[in-house]
Amino acid sequence: MRLFLFLLVVCCLSCRENTTDTKSVTATKSRTTASNTPFTEVKITPVFTDSISVRAMAVSSSTVFFAGDKGFYGELSITAPQQQQQIRQMRRRVSDTLSRGALAKELIVPFRSIAITDTHYFILSIGSPALLYKVDRESGDYHIVFKDDHPAAFYDSMEFWNQKEGIAMGDPQDGCLRVIITRDGGETWQPVSCSLLPATVEGEAAFAASDTNISIQGDQTWILSGGIKSRVFYSPDKGKSWSVTPTPLLQGGPTLGGYSMDFYNDTLGIIYGGDYTAPKRNLRNIAITQDGGQSWKTLADSTNTGYRSCVQFVPNGQGEHIVAVGFSGISYSGDAGKTWRLLSKEPFLSFRFVNDSIAFASGRNRIAKLHFK
Repeated sequence: MRLFLFLLVVCCLSCRENTTDTKSVTATKSRTTASNTPFTEVKITPVFTDSISVRAMAVSSSTVFFAGDKGFYGELSITAPQQQQQIRQMRRRVSDTLSRGALAKELIVPFRSIAITDTHYFILSIGSPALLYKVDRESGDYHIVFKDDHPAAFYDSMEFWNQKEGIAMGDPQDGCLRVIITRDGGETWQPVSCSLLPATVEGEAAFAASDTNISIQGDQTWILSGGIKSRVFYSPDKGKSWSVTPTPLLQGGPTLGGYSMDFYNDTLGIIYGGDYTAPKRNLRNIAITQDGGQSWKTLADSTNTGYRSCVQFVPNGQGEHIVAVGFSGISYSGDAGKTWRLLSKEPFLSFRFVNDSIAFASGRNRIAKLHFK
């Protein structure tokens, strides 16, 4: 959302599971195990620092992939993140026609979305022109597979269903959410026609806060909007058909509504958000579904820890254990979102679990390893 990006810059304020390698992580969510001990603390270990802001993360069995502003993207080893790093910067040569003629310059590409397959990862920039890059995981070679020159282009999130099929979404264009889909491993992407998508209302968009606007379970897909309207768009068939459901979140303003969504299985899901311009506001900022998104109800009204930009179920937590992060700290619920407590005041913007006790989190100027105990 453009206003969200602008206000973040002015204020200087400092999640999504992926497919393929990470399908093993997703699958653990719905398994019943004995790993269900409540968290009491979190140990935070910085593993990467630079003057960038990182909101897009993906994890495989061995690697943390990330993409941030100023064109930075890269890979960190999960076992030795401080020693094994591959950090790159995407710079694209473009030509601008000025009064004195054509002048070549470099375009620094800001990223807010990332997704992975077994062989590639994909990074997507936000504003117009929006650029989607396909990067070879082994060689590092890349090329542009999609470009959106629409003046309203602003992309928020991306996910893959499997090795061949993936989806990305952005703020509305021409009366509907911008949704693009690939069916050939990310080599080509096609926009979904507005005739197949529910119409949006003026002022409804999405927050590019943590690359967690999309949640996938099997063929099912949920997309979260926010702002004047905060709703959940649903497809049962990998983006071929769509419906929409309202949420009870506080909405009606450009910075209100849902910022992050996660599903534990095909029935249990959670939305977390609020208002980042009033981060202590904790009324109607969390909602949960137990019927696959057909209905939502708010939780912990006036008692939770306030605005958060990324929420994730803990793997192996049987849907009871949930963590949320934001620029005012790390929060935890051990009872399916009914009550929350602050584990740390350390600021982060996004995070992804590697297993049921280790996660990697990102934010302004750093990526860190989180060890929950």
